[in-house]
Amino acid sequence: MNLLDGKIAIITGGSRGIGEALVRKFVEQGAKVAFTYVSASSQARAEKLAAEFLPAIAAGEGGPPSAKAYQSDAGDFAQAEALIAQVLADFGKLDIVVNNAGITRDTLMLRMTEQQWDEVIQTNLKSVFNMTKHALKPMIRSGGSIINMSSVVGVFGQQGQANYAASKAGIIGFSKSIAKEYGSRGIRCNAVAPGFIATEMTDALDEKTKEGYLSAIPLKRLGSGDDVANTCVFLASDMGAYITGQVISVCGGLNC
Repeated sequence: MNLLDGKIAIITGGSRGIGEALVRKFVEQGAKVAFTYVSASSQARAEKLAAEFLPAIAAGEGGPPSAKAYQSDAGDFAQAEALIAQVLADFGKLDIVVNNAGITRDTLMLRMTEQQWDEVIQTNLKSVFNMTKHALKPMIRSGGSIINMSSVVGVFGQQGQANYAASKAGIIGFSKSIAKEYGSRGIRCNAVAPGFIATEMTDALDEKTKEGYLSAIPLKRLGSGDDVANTCVFLASDMGAYITGQVISVCGGLNC
C-alpha cells in the first residue's frame, strides 16, 4: 500500500523544480494530483508532466487522471478560489494542499523596488493565504494536511533577499496560526524549510559559488527535489498524523 492511496492533492507551482518532484512523488505514493503553473511558457512542460501519468487511465483504471495541470495564479484571490472549485468538480474532494509557488527578486535593500517587494510577497505569501482560505471549507468536513513551503532563509535571513526572507518567515507564522485554529477540525498545517536545493537555478551557478554553499552544509551536498518531496509525503500521510504547527528544515544541517 502506498502512503497516499486515495488522497487528492493540490500542488501549486508544480511544473518545475521542487514542484515537479512533489508531483512525481505524490503520484508515486498513490495520490491524484492537481498542480498549477502560471505562465503560458510553462504550459507545454506542465502538460507533458501530466501526460506521463495518463497510460494507467488508458489501461482501464477509470476515474480522474493521476495528475492534471491547471493554469492558475495562486497569488490572485479569485483565481485561487476558481481553482479550488474546479479541482473539487474534477476530483470530488480535497485532502492535501501543498503551497509551493514561489519566486525570487533578489537585490540589496537600497536597490529593491516596490515592485520587486510586492511581486515576491504576492507570489510567495499571499498565495498561501489565498489557497488556504479557499481550501479550508471543503477540508473541514473530512480533515487533511496543508503543507507550506518556507525556506531556511525565512529562519535566519540572507543578504539581498529581504523580500524573500520576509515572505518565507511570514509563511512560518501563518502555518503555526492555522495549525492552532483548525487542529480541532482535523486539519494539520506545517511548514517545510528547504536549504540549498539542486534545481535549474543552482545548475547555472559558477563552481566557486557552489563550493561556498557546500562548505556551509554539514552533509556536504546540495539537497534534491526528492529530499523535499519525501518530507512532504510524510507530512501529508497518516504517518504524520500527530504533527502540526511545525517547521521542518530539509537543509543537510545548514540550520543546525
